[in-house]
Amino acid sequence: MQTQSANELAKKKCKPCEGGVEPVAPGEAKKQIEKLPGWKLSADSKKIRKEWVVKEFMTAINFFNEIARIAEAEDHHPDLHLTGYRNVAVELSTHAIGGLSENDFILAAKVDQLPVELKAPKR
Repeated sequence: MQTQSANELAKKKCKPCEGGVEPVAPGEAKKQIEKLPGWKLSADSKKIRKEWVVKEFMTAINFFNEIARIAEAEDHHPDLHLTGYRNVAVELSTHAIGGLSENDFILAAKVDQLPVELKAPKR
């Protein structure tokens, strides 16, 4: 996979993946994740994850609904995590290949374009 900017990725459409292709190599994944601020590569290079602390519970739910809308349109579905009523995490992996595909990076770039109201810092 060629390293692409977040804008380039966000313009792309996820392609169906039913297996039979190799996951993105760890070195390539490390280069690509650098183009997606805040996203982290798992230790085994099979997932990417980003975390937010949002304003309140309904902010988290609304954010998840927007992610779900994009995920359905792309036919690529993330794992969504909500703890402590405002700690949000999105985890991406292509389950059919047991690792990362370009689709994961495309969806990450699209998630980053969504507005989300973060918790205000303490003064």
